[in-house]
Amino acid sequence: MTTTTSTTSTARTGTRGEPVNPGNPASENTDAGAGSAGGGVEKADTLALLERGRTLSTPVLRAAVDRLAAPMDTVAAYHFGWIDAEGNPADGDGGKAVRPALALLSAEAAGAAAEVGIPGAVAVELVHNFSLLHDDLMDGDEQRRHRDTVWKVHGPAQAILVGDALFALANEVLLELGTVEAGRATRRLTTASRKLIDGQAQDISYEHRERVSVQECLEMEGNKTGALLACAVSIGAVLGGADDRTADKLEEYGYHLGLAFQAVDDLLGIWGDPESTGKQTWSDLRQRKKSLPVVAALAAGGPACEELGRLLAADAKSNDFENFSEEEFAHRAALIEAAGGRQWTADEARRQHAIAVRALDDVDMPQRVREQLVALADFVVVRKR
Repeated sequence: MTTTTSTTSTARTGTRGEPVNPGNPASENTDAGAGSAGGGVEKADTLALLERGRTLSTPVLRAAVDRLAAPMDTVAAYHFGWIDAEGNPADGDGGKAVRPALALLSAEAAGAAAEVGIPGAVAVELVHNFSLLHDDLMDGDEQRRHRDTVWKVHGPAQAILVGDALFALANEVLLELGTVEAGRATRRLTTASRKLIDGQAQDISYEHRERVSVQECLEMEGNKTGALLACAVSIGAVLGGADDRTADKLEEYGYHLGLAFQAVDDLLGIWGDPESTGKQTWSDLRQRKKSLPVVAALAAGGPACEELGRLLAADAKSNDFENFSEEEFAHRAALIEAAGGRQWTADEARRQHAIAVRALDDVDMPQRVREQLVALADFVVVRKR
């Protein structure tokens, strides 16, 4: 497999010849080009969509969290950034709110009011945060959103319990609507949740293997990230009465958007600025993750690929991996880039973006909503965190 691609063409095509969105994922200029394919939707309008999703879903989300028994309610509030470690009110970073924004737009795509999608937005956000609580513990991540993770502050047991509780709440929020549409939405959410867990299991198993294929990595990331984004962008439509065909096409958009999203995350996991990502430098390399840049580099062939393979094989047998110097991590990152892993992943993010946007062509929806969904897709591949 060849992982290097030409960057001199003025036509800007992806690894398989598809036209791509302007902007270079996870480059130093990731702000450039946001909203460029959104049919006139500006970056400020995209940020307003994200803020709308956060504003409309947060009160319902907080009400759901308030149902939890102490101290789980407090621990969850800390995780969401509503309080600090001492229990004082805080205005923490609650994340990008892409999923709530998609759920509200999903309802509008089906011709319903955005508010119809709020229970779906909250349910998806609860499942997403369930996964974050467990992932941080399993991965040993000590920082998320620029502060200590829940397991670091409140202990592993609380991270597990609160994650479980959020998962249960997600289903409650939907099922208590008591409608046929709520039942259909819950089925999609539980299927997405199972795939998400499958993806996390694959991710962990790959850390202990010397080699993982690009196809295996894409399958894992499709489960871990694509499935829940696919659910987010169909769940509002289902609650709004959309038929299965419409929901399935919206899921196709969301699935490929999730793959684009994860490809950018993989780039940021190695080359992202800690000030923007809220994580350590070289965070994915520290965890031995077989992310897309790594597996693409290992599949490329050539001197950099061979040296990287030797180093990673030795790393897997090392007991001192956590004590490696910054220079050693930087050397591995440089080898990944020299072998073409960084460029291939950036191109793959654009390719998945293009597939996602094309899926919208098969959905009858208001033009304004279509443009906003395209703009959000642009936002996902042109970001710094």
